[in-house]
Amino acid sequence: MRVAFVGKGGSGKTTLSALFTRHLARSGAPVVAIDGDINQHLAHALGLDEDELFAAPPLSARTGEIKDYLRGTNPRITSREAMVKTTPPGHGSRLLRLLGDDEVHSRHVQEVGGVPLMVTGAFAGSDLGVACYHSKLGAVELYLNHLVDGPGEYVVVDMTAGADAFASGLFTRFDMTFLVVEPTRKSLSVYHQYRDHAAEFGIPVAVVGNKVTGADDLAFLRERVGEDLLAHCELSPHVRAQEQGRGSGGLEPHNSRALDRLRAAVDARHKDWDAFQRHAVEFHLRNAAAWADAATGQDLAAQVDPDFRHGPAALPVFA
Repeated sequence: MRVAFVGKGGSGKTTLSALFTRHLARSGAPVVAIDGDINQHLAHALGLDEDELFAAPPLSARTGEIKDYLRGTNPRITSREAMVKTTPPGHGSRLLRLLGDDEVHSRHVQEVGGVPLMVTGAFAGSDLGVACYHSKLGAVELYLNHLVDGPGEYVVVDMTAGADAFASGLFTRFDMTFLVVEPTRKSLSVYHQYRDHAAEFGIPVAVVGNKVTGADDLAFLRERVGEDLLAHCELSPHVRAQEQGRGSGGLEPHNSRALDRLRAAVDARHKDWDAFQRHAVEFHLRNAAAWADAATGQDLAAQVDPDFRHGPAALPVFA
């Protein structure tokens, strides 16, 4: 199952992404975390020392090679230049299994704090004024488009702050989106944007209250979010100790139970491969008409394979 953590900057989505992926990994579940945030702090939230560099190459540094690998022998994709971030797989494409023996996982995954992690890559000075961060997320979208994840497997993505995920079709690549909100009006403004956009495409969004300090905070969230409030985390001395480089006795029982509720909500979701494929095709055609046809000089609608059906059944035939 694919899980996204989103929210206003400073809401704690990176911290919750790290707590949730460690929670899954410690249970023995297969999990991959992806840092898709412009600030690239997930590795440190998972336990990488502040003066230590993440050694595996970022996905955005090898987007061309990733395209070559994923397109395989698909005759509808003539070159890496003709393959854009929304290009869906088809006959001859290489599909991925979570943590499989493939070029993407073997080159880009590094274990941090017991969690296999891939990073998108930082927004460099050379990008200023000439690129947007969404171009770096293209490799993440390609990865998710070609991944066949099974029951009890998890991909957790720490997304960019705010409603930026809706600038592409990436928000449709997830089975569950957790919107992290603080008990403030500013933080809740992002919730209204996400709720309305996601509802248009039937994308499930659940709210996770964070940094709750008492009954007043919880009542504030319940009044404004209602049934969308799935769980809440209290202000955590354990997290603060970790951020200060100190040890602690472990995550507080209430916050640990909140992570259990998040996992239960993900596990209760039905994996709808038909909807996944339908959204992939829809947003590919949108992108082709809006910019990709002009950028590549090709009719990218021809990349859609009408006979391809994504999901586990595709693995023996198309992998």
